[in-house]
Amino acid sequence: MTIEDDLSRIAEQEKVLSFDAFDLTTAWQLGKLLQELATERGLGIAIDVTLHSMPVFYAALPGVTPDNVNWVRRKRNMVLRYFRSSYASGLKLQKDGKTVEDNGLSGADYAPHGGSFPINVKGTGCIGAVTVSGLPQRDDHNLAVEALALMLAKDLDTLRLAPLL
Repeated sequence: MTIEDDLSRIAEQEKVLSFDAFDLTTAWQLGKLLQELATERGLGIAIDVTLHSMPVFYAALPGVTPDNVNWVRRKRNMVLRYFRSSYASGLKLQKDGKTVEDNGLSGADYAPHGGSFPINVKGTGCIGAVTVSGLPQRDDHNLAVEALALMLAKDLDTLRLAPLL
């Protein structure tokens, strides 16, 4: 897979994984689904669902460290700034040979790494972010996408990023 392949697939994910409506109950369901997936798989991750800058769901599973809280915040900031996944933002920067600092942002506040995905509502756009931290960045991204695909009854096999070789 090339960066261009991943960026194209992520753009498709961001288009397809859009809700007709999304409220606090839906946010809680999404967070709980991620918590259940991670618990079943023994994953030590932090999970965050934020709407309009309001935290709605947060869980830290066994294996999480205090650093994960900061990674969640910084990755979420990327989504809320650019209305696209933090992984797509990071891949685009990598492709262009740039950093967040080149865009006038602080690396202390913005992390262009995989794991945060926009919560999009059809006809409205990005209203928040779902964020996972604790796995390698591609796996964080894929887990967030998996949960969204399950909630929206979308075919995960056509959406998931291919494994790195």
